[in-house]
Amino acid sequence: MLKKYLTLNNLLTLFIMFVFIQSLFFKFSDSFETVFIFSTLGDWSGLEWFGNYGAYMVGTAELIASIILVTKFRAIGAVMALGIMTGAIFFHLATPLGVVQPAFDANGHIIGDDAGGLFIMACLVWLSALVLVIRDLRSQDSLLLSLLKQVGIIKEA
Repeated sequence: MLKKYLTLNNLLTLFIMFVFIQSLFFKFSDSFETVFIFSTLGDWSGLEWFGNYGAYMVGTAELIASIILVTKFRAIGAVMALGIMTGAIFFHLATPLGVVQPAFDANGHIIGDDAGGLFIMACLVWLSALVLVIRDLRSQDSLLLSLLKQVGIIKEA
């Protein structure tokens, strides 16, 4: 019975949801890590509002994607996860944020670094979402292909 639920799609979905949902604590509680990340990005971009509210916006998008991932619209949740993580990877690689993030103690003092763990998780979520999207596009009842046909991006054969 359990084997029926241990499919690749379900395992990838659970992994993405786990990463997104566990990160909500940090994003919605103004943790030192989150403040560092989003203030760095706000300063770099010149968009002070992103430094102040970006974590809430990204966290909300991750929560919505997580909810959609457990519906019949899983492919849309996977596309959302792919987009969110594309942004995360870009910001790690192309801004002063960098790949390795500082680790903080309970008082907000830097006590080390994460050895790139946050970046690695973003890459793993991105790959997981990509696999879900590809698997949907290859399936006979592909939601994404159906949507692309409905909006006229792909012509009916």
